Amino acid sequence: MHADSSSSSSSSSSPSPSPSSLAAATRQRSPWVVLAVLCSSVFIIVVDGTIVNVALPTFIRELGATTSELQWIVDAYVLVFAGLLMAAGSIGDRFGRKGVLQLGLLVFGATSIMASLADSAGELIGWRAAMGVGGALIFPATLALLVNVFTDARQRAVAIAVWAATSGLAVALGPVAGGLLLRHYSWGSVFLVNVPVIVVAMVLIGRLVPTSRDTTVHRLDPLGTLLSIAGITVLVWAVIEGPKHGWLSLSSAVAFGLAAGLLVGFVAWERRTDHPMLDVSVFTNLRFTAGSVSVTFAFFALFGFIFMVTQYFQVVRGYDTLEAGVRTVPFALFTGVAAPLSAKLVHRFGTKAVVAAGLTSMSLGFAWTTFDTADASYWLIVGQMLFMGGGLGLVNAPATEAIMGSLPPEKAGVGSAVNDTARELGGTLGVAIVGSLFASIYAGRLGELLAGSPVPAAAVAIAQQSAGAGAEVARQAGEQAGPTAGELVGNAVNTAFMEGFHAGSWVSAAVVLAGAAMAWRWLPSRAVAAAEVVAGAGAVRAAAVQAGAVQAGAVRAAAVETPASAALY
Repeated sequence: MHADSSSSSSSSSSPSPSPSSLAAATRQRSPWVVLAVLCSSVFIIVVDGTIVNVALPTFIRELGATTSELQWIVDAYVLVFAGLLMAAGSIGDRFGRKGVLQLGLLVFGATSIMASLADSAGELIGWRAAMGVGGALIFPATLALLVNVFTDARQRAVAIAVWAATSGLAVALGPVAGGLLLRHYSWGSVFLVNVPVIVVAMVLIGRLVPTSRDTTVHRLDPLGTLLSIAGITVLVWAVIEGPKHGWLSLSSAVAFGLAAGLLVGFVAWERRTDHPMLDVSVFTNLRFTAGSVSVTFAFFALFGFIFMVTQYFQVVRGYDTLEAGVRTVPFALFTGVAAPLSAKLVHRFGTKAVVAAGLTSMSLGFAWTTFDTADASYWLIVGQMLFMGGGLGLVNAPATEAIMGSLPPEKAGVGSAVNDTARELGGTLGVAIVGSLFASIYAGRLGELLAGSPVPAAAVAIAQQSAGAGAEVARQAGEQAGPTAGELVGNAVNTAFMEGFHAGSWVSAAVVLAGAAMAWRWLPSRAVAAAEVVAGAGAVRAAAVQAGAVQAGAVRAAAVETPASAALY
């Protein structure tokens, strides 16, 4: 680019810089520095998705949270996050992504402070939901800005891999950070730790990160936004509350029916409106759908498993919060090793083979955990993490590339929003469905094991509320009625827990195996196929530039984090 064109771009008063002017603007600051700043924002919101898992037993003791409330403490954040991603992405496209990112950080920091001051489980759930608003504003903006900063295709691929690896690392480090904080401070520290990182990020974003927006789209889709949020919220509520009301009860039937109606209404509206929040026609592309399903299923299984395994380490194995968090680190290490290899493997074997192999590996890892006992060797669990974490590392970036590579440039915003929503919705439903199944089996089996025992019915009812409550009942029984009584209750709690744990693991294994089958059926067979898609997209983009019609578009795409996104998200 000539100096005069660069100068012209920099002096323009347009609120919507083009990709070329953004590239010129970022020449003065390394795009890799901008990436580091954006990754800091991604890191803190992804950490928050898992940092609370290690604090779940603490919430039982100090806030009196039930299993259902524990699920909502986790899901309130992720549910609002997922429900608002589409709307937040649209707002960023229309009004400026940098401003939306800064607003999101401000909301996230303020609600983190309020969450740390909550004095009941219900209040904490409310503030966790409010934190989801901030997270939804932050997440899609980081990827959209990243794609505009990195205009070179190869550098962009590397940047997306770094972005994905950051979120994956954050998912895995959440339990460790939570354990370390809870060992030395009160549970509120797991939220207050967000604040200093957010302050630094806001300063650096203001100084270093350029802005962009899409000038080709002007109208919002408020009805579509409301229908999507309402449909997802009602669906997850129905799943979480299913054990309490009964899966076949009238309330469950009404809730599931209402959710179905809202989501069908959302699809119908998006098909007829001329300014849809989500162009649902993209799902007719089976490669796009298979990539989205791969992301959703991977996160579903991982989040559901994390919900159980953090309690397993603390309730069954007796580890404290830090010890439990540290024992999840191998998962992150295996994911981190596999993630950089995925691009090379895709180049050699193709997207289909790598993603399907990664999901199959995850399925084997989950299935293996169904043979665990209450006193299983930790090194056995590390072996299971090798399959799960390594598989996740192979899935993230290739699945995202399949989503983005199957769409023309003008659909990039749709692709990235779907990618983000698939991950968040998968994680939310994973906690809801796996957690509810676990709770149902645990409570029912514990009641059977203690039926006819000298343990009072009131104590049994308390123990059935959660595994943490069961451990506390066992402790009190030992103090009040002697070691034999304590051992009786403790063994029953552990047995019921492991049966629920095994059932949840089988569900996770089946879900990712189904995802592997879909990936094998519909994803590109060879890396060269994906390369041809990218090359074609590049040609379209070049033609659009010549025509003056390129959007500043937001590929909010990315690699699903471990998740990569979730590593143990």
